[in-house]
Amino acid sequence: MPKSLTPPSIAPPFGAYSHGIDSGPMARIVVTSGQLGLAPDGSCAPDVTGQARQCFANIEAILAEAGLGPADVIRLNAYVTDRADFSAYMEVRDAWLAGVTVKPASTLVIVTGFTRPEFRVEVEATAVAPA
Repeated sequence: MPKSLTPPSIAPPFGAYSHGIDSGPMARIVVTSGQLGLAPDGSCAPDVTGQARQCFANIEAILAEAGLGPADVIRLNAYVTDRADFSAYMEVRDAWLAGVTVKPASTLVIVTGFTRPEFRVEVEATAVAPA
């Protein structure tokens, strides 16, 4: 099981994440490509909340194929196209991680855009399989 690394010599996280993660002994690493809010039928929600939900659904499907789930994620990298979408993304991310005891390390970056103008958020994950 991953261990949160949050040294008392630095400010605590200001959200539901860990400053660092010690994965401990592991059998393998699973890394997803950046997932956009693209549903299996090719549709894309018009808002960042719907797109973020789809991003995490896609990630969960990839993890499940490897026999893993949200609790195995040690790092999330996310990108949004508008600072105003920060809180909507965070609500979806926090809901996805609600049952996870050790929160992953996490980065959120504001970017100018993605491959298609309707995309507003992209998320990638790194997970570890228990040894």
